[in-house]
Amino acid sequence: MRQKNKNPKKRSTNVKAKQRASLSFRMNVLFFSIFILFSILILRLGYMQIVKGEDYVRTLEKTEEVTVNTSVPRGRIYDREGRVLVDNKPKNAITYTKLQTTTSDEMLKTAKKLATLIKMDTSKIALRDKQDFWIKLHKEEAYEKVSKQEQKAINKDEKLTSSEKQAKIDDLVRKRITNAELKSFSKSDLQVLAIYSKMVAGYNLSPQIIKSDDVSDKEFAIVSEHLNELPNVNTATDWKRVKNSDLSILGSTTTPSEGIPKDKLEYYLARDYSRNDRVGKSYIEKEYEELLQGQKAVVKNETNGKGQVVETKTTFPGSPGKDLVLTVDSQLQEKLEKLVEEQLLSAKATGASSLLDRAFLVMMNPNTGEILSMVGKKIDTDENGKTEVNDYAIGTFTSAYEVGSVIKPATLLTGYALNAITPNTVLIDKPIKIAGTAPKSSIFNRSGAIPMNDLTALERSSNSYMFQVAMKIAGVTYVPNGGLRVTANDFTKIRNSYAQFGLGVDTGIDLPGEFDGFKGQETISGKLLDLVIGQYDTFTPLQLAQYVSTVANGGKRIQPHLAKEIREPSADGKNLGPIVEEFQPNVLNVIRNSPYEINHVKEGMHRVYFGSQGSAKSYFGDAKFDAAGKTGTAQVVYYGPKRAAYGTQTLSVTHIGFAPYNNPEIAYAVVVPWITTNESYTAINNIIARKAVETYFSLQKDHMQKQKQSTKEKITKPKNTESENE
Repeated sequence: MRQKNKNPKKRSTNVKAKQRASLSFRMNVLFFSIFILFSILILRLGYMQIVKGEDYVRTLEKTEEVTVNTSVPRGRIYDREGRVLVDNKPKNAITYTKLQTTTSDEMLKTAKKLATLIKMDTSKIALRDKQDFWIKLHKEEAYEKVSKQEQKAINKDEKLTSSEKQAKIDDLVRKRITNAELKSFSKSDLQVLAIYSKMVAGYNLSPQIIKSDDVSDKEFAIVSEHLNELPNVNTATDWKRVKNSDLSILGSTTTPSEGIPKDKLEYYLARDYSRNDRVGKSYIEKEYEELLQGQKAVVKNETNGKGQVVETKTTFPGSPGKDLVLTVDSQLQEKLEKLVEEQLLSAKATGASSLLDRAFLVMMNPNTGEILSMVGKKIDTDENGKTEVNDYAIGTFTSAYEVGSVIKPATLLTGYALNAITPNTVLIDKPIKIAGTAPKSSIFNRSGAIPMNDLTALERSSNSYMFQVAMKIAGVTYVPNGGLRVTANDFTKIRNSYAQFGLGVDTGIDLPGEFDGFKGQETISGKLLDLVIGQYDTFTPLQLAQYVSTVANGGKRIQPHLAKEIREPSADGKNLGPIVEEFQPNVLNVIRNSPYEINHVKEGMHRVYFGSQGSAKSYFGDAKFDAAGKTGTAQVVYYGPKRAAYGTQTLSVTHIGFAPYNNPEIAYAVVVPWITTNESYTAINNIIARKAVETYFSLQKDHMQKQKQSTKEKITKPKNTESENE
């Protein structure tokens, strides 16, 4: 028989004791493991800091890296046929790279050595540089100019930092340096100063150009031979921008000494430019700056703890700026410039031309917006009083004038769009007499009454017909010698319609500084009539070209542009690189007229050239090309550059057109302001237009012949004679 456990409580106590002993053992093992791990960590840290610490410090000092950007040549600018308009010309340069540890005394010592090897231009040394240099050379004498009491007072100012206190003392010293002391510099001193001032102006580890203009081969060679004696001086190849055309719209760039313009400093610095970088400062060079600038080379300088460069590595070689191909045909441009200049001087030689000083011609493709030629010529007087003719192409979009009757096609299309008239509407051409004003009439009809439709009104350039269209737009009834109740809204309606053609608004040209023109402020009835015949608001020659292009292409207002293609940099400047981007036509808006209405007006413009009563028939009637256009004459009050002549009554002449008539390739606008102060003048606006169109087609014929000849040569090129013999 099985016996029962006489002491169950004692057995339970033994089990718990064993569990506590096991837990205690595990905790001891855990704490011991942690102790061992921390001991290993402490030993490792001690080894790294005590045993290897100095080695790591030396390694760190040796491999500190500073990134330095160096400039690259700008992209070239070509015309549409691949002719170089703006290029880069290499030139010798002498540079200096200031290190982080370089002292002013070290720079001065190097400048003195370098001054014995090269000749510097000292005429442009700034006054501040002369003052600082005098302080550098006469330190004790300079600071004696500020009394101890003055220095003590400045140093007591707790609001100023130590550097601000020193700057204030230095400023007092500069003010007290006399002209005689500044004039005490010898020629050799000035040579040293010219070099030293450029060294000081440079940024740490960034090459600073000491001299790049007129560095002779001899200077370049001598400096190269003595580089071991000239710490941080180097010889290099710099470049300068070379223009093969006088066309002002190409713009210009700053020089290294000019650097980034102050008003654009933050903009360019935010885009990784350096302060002394050359940047485009006007027109094409400015508009396409980031494209032409290119990507700088990136050089990393390994320096030691003393800031000394121990190794230089190029991490990115950089690349020249992209090449820009323009829409302009430089050959056409050159011929049209000569044409405009000849006609301008011819008109200037006649009587009553005292105010005439400029003429403009813009030619563009009405279907693509490509500017083929942009001509502006201006008569100036040089410093010797001799007459000279200068390029003024920028005036085609920065200056505006009353344009006269060339506005009439837009007036008719406005009348159709606003339901004032319909095509073939017949009105009576007669003088219009509004109370309190002189009679307004057509040049060919000062007193009679001649019924005519809109086509005849364009052909003969009827002012009266356009006046009546304006009245119908305003919804007023004409009563001879009565008043017309027109409102400001009537002006707005007509101007808004004109704006659809590009008149009185930005054309969208890819150039900075475009001018919209001037809108007359008076809203009296007589001014409304002046508005619709182009004798109130002013428009730019470029606006006229965009306007006639809109009519020529069937109603689409195309944005004019000068950039045709972006290409990879050319290796030799002769053969164009691969295309990166090609600019496409951009339609800004479509006018509110039907194709029938537009074609109807184009027919009227065709009759201007070839109709029996066409106002330009005597200039275009025998042309071998088919075209259409409109002439214009504006009676204006002079407010040009000659202030003494303000208020003089004068005439401006204009011309717009397109060719060929059925499939237009070109649209053109001519503006000749202030051609005469009386009624006698030669209509050079019409002469320029006729000869410009002939010049274009003549060059097109030459291009086609060359292309045919080139194709023929390729076809008739002999085969490989070696294979034939085989």
